[in-house]
Amino acid sequence: MEVTPIAAGRQIIQAYRPGHFRIGGVDRAGSVIVTPEASVPWHGPAIADITMDDLAAVTGAEPPVDVLLIGCGARMARLPRSLREELRRAGIGADAMDTGAACRTFNVLLSEGRRVAAALIAL
Repeated sequence: MEVTPIAAGRQIIQAYRPGHFRIGGVDRAGSVIVTPEASVPWHGPAIADITMDDLAAVTGAEPPVDVLLIGCGARMARLPRSLREELRRAGIGADAMDTGAACRTFNVLLSEGRRVAAALIAL
């Protein structure tokens, strides 16, 4: 029985482990950006060094993303204020958390039909 139906083709994060993710049935090595429609490799910079250019896959997503979850690795870190403000001006709410929490939260928001993305730094 399917308890939480999610539309076919959506990028469900099925698993994560050190250096790897399983998203939509595909194993991905390293950090990744995930939107409802696609997953792309990401160089996963340190939280303090993330720029809007690093998030082009999110800011240029069609249809647009409303919420961005940033998985900071093993521990949560604060996003720089300047980045939060730039994302807000772009119409994107951002929240940073450890990568495991970001994976779980992404799946919940996706199941609710939200326009969510996750920038996940591999553990």
